[in-house]
Amino acid sequence: MFGGMFGGPGKRGLLGSASMVAVMAGGLVVFGPAGGSADASAACAGRPVRTVGFSAGELRLYKGNGYACAVTEAKSPGARRPMTVTIQARGSAPAGDSGAYTQRAGPVTVHAGSRCVRATGAISGASAQTGWVC
Repeated sequence: MFGGMFGGPGKRGLLGSASMVAVMAGGLVVFGPAGGSADASAACAGRPVRTVGFSAGELRLYKGNGYACAVTEAKSPGARRPMTVTIQARGSAPAGDSGAYTQRAGPVTVHAGSRCVRATGAISGASAQTGWVC
C-alpha cells in the first residue's frame, strides 16, 4: 500500500502523490472529532450518574467499566470564557481541565474501579459540585 507513496514499486508522479495527500487530508476532516454541536454524552463514555445544573450550565458525571468521566457544559455557547472541570476518585489526586472555552470544559476521565468519585465544575465564577457518588 505504501510502496507507491514512498517511491517503491508502483511509483507515482507528482500529481498522483498530491492527489493522495489531498484525499488523506480530506479524510482527516471527514473523520476528525466532532465539532461544537456534539453533546456531552458523546464526549464521555459510560452511563450518566449525576447531572447538576447551575446558573451558567451543567456539570455531568458518567461512570462505566471502572472509569469515571466529567464535563462542564455551558447553557449557551458563545464567547470564550473561563471554564473548569475536575474529577477525583476517592483516595486519588484530582484530575481536571481548565481554560477559556466557548462550550465545554473536559471531558476528563479517571480510573475509579469501584471507588466513589466526585466532580466540580465552574463557568465564569458560577460553580457546581456532585458530592461523592458511589
